[in-house]
Amino acid sequence: MVMASDSQFHVLAVDDSIIDRKLIERLLKTSSFQVTAVDSGSKALEFLGFNEDQQRNTDQRSVSPNNHHEVEVNLIITDYCMPGMTGYDLLKKIKESSSLKNIPVVIMSSENVPSRINRCLEEGAEEFFLKPVRLSDVNKLKPHMMKAKFKDHEKPAKQEEEASETPEVQQSQPPQPQSNNNKRKAMDEGLSSDRTRPRYSGLTVVSN
Repeated sequence: MVMASDSQFHVLAVDDSIIDRKLIERLLKTSSFQVTAVDSGSKALEFLGFNEDQQRNTDQRSVSPNNHHEVEVNLIITDYCMPGMTGYDLLKKIKESSSLKNIPVVIMSSENVPSRINRCLEEGAEEFFLKPVRLSDVNKLKPHMMKAKFKDHEKPAKQEEEASETPEVQQSQPPQPQSNNNKRKAMDEGLSSDRTRPRYSGLTVVSN
């Protein structure tokens, strides 16, 4: 049962080193996680559908909103030092994205630099692992994924509650003054028609 539940979690691993990438991939699969491994931050963003997300934010609605949700990613683990886009740059882009910001991000590095670690944690990283990553480190990932899943489930529930409450508030205000005015208007019209109607009861008919 544990393996079945863990296999529901999908981890995106990002590392330009093929040796380190294979190592983290093997550790994640040993822990029964689904794994997708890429060798750069730009490929990670492409896999996540980051370009489509940016276009939707600029009101280009022609892009299908479900493109990057075909494969759900529950956590991203990325190397810090990579050519082109660093792990810190990737972290910032994910946290700035409206649709990706809730995905937990973990940074890895072979260099123990306190200022680098603090900067990543302040930007929103869940963990900072020193290489080589060990199985004990990988075991720390699941709680972060569980927490993110609960947040995702809570939001739709709250939105449904708010949507169901709104119409009730609007219907609880019947237009009483308008109905009274209509009644008064109908009564006035009835009276005015009686006043203008000719009366023949007092007339006598003269026959020749």
